[in-house]
Amino acid sequence: MAQNRTVDLLVGAFDLNQRRKFELKNADGKKVLDLFFKPITRADRKKAQSLAGTEEALDISTQMLCQMAELEDGTKAFAAADTQKLQRQLPESVLNEIELFLFGLGEEADIEDAKND
Repeated sequence: MAQNRTVDLLVGAFDLNQRRKFELKNADGKKVLDLFFKPITRADRKKAQSLAGTEEALDISTQMLCQMAELEDGTKAFAAADTQKLQRQLPESVLNEIELFLFGLGEEADIEDAKND
């Protein structure tokens, strides 16, 4: 009987296709849209850092958002070029809320917790 390699056991234990849903609401509490996120891999993070072309964490996190966010049907919610518009024309508190959710820090944590990680 062939023994599974450790890497195969580890990789097989996690489903990278399972998505989490983020419900985005405007200032009045009205639903704007739902965004869906699959788990982030190290390869995703490295790709976002490369596309951002900088070590600046805020630029990388917004690039990661554009890379990872999906609509309900699985299509990409943003293009890579949307990073600048999101950073310039969306309130930072909204962008922070979405990005914290993306990184798994959503409602269970706040900005101060994220800074300490």
